[in-house]
Amino acid sequence: MERLQKVMARAGVASRRACEEMIAAGKVTVNGRKVTEPGARVQPGRDVIRVDGKKLRAPEKHEYILLYKPRGYLSTVKDPRGRKTVLDLLEGLEARVYPVGRLDYDSEGLLLLTNDGDLTYALTHPKHQIKKTYLARVKGIPSPDKVEQLARGVTLEDGPTAPASVEIDDIYNGNARLRITIHEGRNREVRRMCEHIGHPVIALKRISVGPLTAYGLKTGQYRRLSASELKQIKKLAGLGRK
Repeated sequence: MERLQKVMARAGVASRRACEEMIAAGKVTVNGRKVTEPGARVQPGRDVIRVDGKKLRAPEKHEYILLYKPRGYLSTVKDPRGRKTVLDLLEGLEARVYPVGRLDYDSEGLLLLTNDGDLTYALTHPKHQIKKTYLARVKGIPSPDKVEQLARGVTLEDGPTAPASVEIDDIYNGNARLRITIHEGRNREVRRMCEHIGHPVIALKRISVGPLTAYGLKTGQYRRLSASELKQIKKLAGLGRK
């Protein structure tokens, strides 16, 4: 017996958290009975599971995609306003994959996409503290005290940020480029951190996620993870033996 949301995520429906929301919203039935408790247990291959009336398909082959997201794309599967999403960049990929976390519409850089629900859940869980490094071009040049303030952590409207690695990477035309490494996954966190110290972000690029880097990828391009990269990212996510 397995948890319903885990079975759904493994079948490529969505991330495990999104599957929990679908269950709570009454969109899922098991053997014809509506189930609204995410913790419900089912027998894969035996119980008939339907999502929005459609029978759950057999688990898809897992895909692990590394995309260099351009600015002007949403890190979602679809947008009710008709804006472009990162899935529009995955031409030729037959499997359904979903973004692991988010990258702002106005930001660019690395984004991992997969249909492995267990990995998505683990990578986005706060306890694993997956490091992500950004290059943030900010307005003006922060003083050493302000750089140190960012590194120690600043208090935003949703609470204090965790300590981060922050250094001035470059200065051009009177504006600094900061190299910032964080492990939290808050909404627009880097932008809000820089705004807090009085140096708003002009351009933001994510250059690494854990051991994954943008090496060899141009804007809008994607590739599959190598066996070595997959092994490393699973180990970081606590799935090293899977």
